[in-house]
Amino acid sequence: MKEQIASQAETLNAALSAGCPAALQLLSARGRGIYFPSAGILAQSAEAQGKPINATIGIALEEDGGPMALPSVLRGIAVPPQSALTYAPSPGRPDLRREWKDRMPRKNPGLEGKSFSLPVVTCALTHGLSVCAYLFCDPGDAVLTPDLFWENYELIFERACGARLESFPLFDGAGGFNLAGLERRLAAGPVGKKIVILNFPNNPTGYTLTRAEAPALAAVLRAAAGRGNRILVLIDDAYFGLVFEPDVYPESVFSLLCDLHPNLLAVKLDGPTKEDYVWGLRVGFVTYGAAGCTAAAFAALEAKTAGVVRGSLSNAPNLSQSLLLAAYKDPAYESEKRAKFDLLRARYRAVRALLDAHPEYGEEFRALPFNSGYFMCVRLRRADPERVRRRLLDAYGTGVIAMHGVVRLAFSAVPLARLPELFDNLYRAARESVA
Repeated sequence: MKEQIASQAETLNAALSAGCPAALQLLSARGRGIYFPSAGILAQSAEAQGKPINATIGIALEEDGGPMALPSVLRGIAVPPQSALTYAPSPGRPDLRREWKDRMPRKNPGLEGKSFSLPVVTCALTHGLSVCAYLFCDPGDAVLTPDLFWENYELIFERACGARLESFPLFDGAGGFNLAGLERRLAAGPVGKKIVILNFPNNPTGYTLTRAEAPALAAVLRAAAGRGNRILVLIDDAYFGLVFEPDVYPESVFSLLCDLHPNLLAVKLDGPTKEDYVWGLRVGFVTYGAAGCTAAAFAALEAKTAGVVRGSLSNAPNLSQSLLLAAYKDPAYESEKRAKFDLLRARYRAVRALLDAHPEYGEEFRALPFNSGYFMCVRLRRADPERVRRRLLDAYGTGVIAMHGVVRLAFSAVPLARLPELFDNLYRAARESVA
């Protein structure tokens, strides 16, 4: 059995060696050893599908062959039991994977005609990041990230797999993305394996690259790959699509990076959580792209990803995947999604107008650059962020987040009519919290 396991992993590694050598060199020790079982329980169950007697699958069936189910559970479900209660495949439902891939060029026209993998379903984007950490991060590996990042990165990359986050300032002196800072980080140390994580729209700041910055970012990464580095770019697209200004790059940077250089592997981590306002359904996708990557190499990456999913939580919920498929086929889906986007954009514009209308706010805080997403951040001029946060809770019944030395405000969660109150409360609390 051990020899069979080693052979399955070696077969996938051989496909990567032949069809995408950079991906093989980027894999961690665990990543090189993982595989999706081509034999064993799953394969034997697949061979038995459709047989008159099938005693292979680990679910209970009714006498008529349908999934065994409690009526009290079914009363709350609008899809058939076989689409809700049975296991989904570890890589995800094939129909949902194809649907998501088909939609990617529609949302990112720059992907038209380009090759990239079939997405693998994860249990939302957090799990997708954890899967990638398993596949690519060895203890001690550096993960380059802007200094304003989602705090869960620390748990995923540092605490769970022993890598270390190495940051650079997100913004340059002109208030744009700090390309020079990233370039310096990529150039530091010997030529070799480099891991970068990018998140646009950024959590916590709500900043997305401009139309000028996105190709400049690609040029920096191409140059680093051209020097012989093997570069992994993890693209956290949790808030993809929520861009509110005409000068913002409207696509995922995956469009620019998925075929940028043979030494660069781009990984798009996305999902419907924020795109489709379904936070609790817990469905995400991992998609790979690299210049010159063969179909066999893409399949090997998909199999390794599915192996990590299989070995951690088995599969993402079938019910969630079925609900999403039904929504994507609903004629009203696009108009409903546009209405939610319009509301978030209206809140964004209201925040912009409030900041412009109240120059006195500048006495206590300044807004960091923001143009998209759910959030914006302010840097306090005199008061301590944690002290202001506590003052807002205790005196004003207002909750905000203090992190990375800034205060994050989720305008996505505040009704339009209460946005003026939010900023007025912040201003007052900041004045009252000066030591």
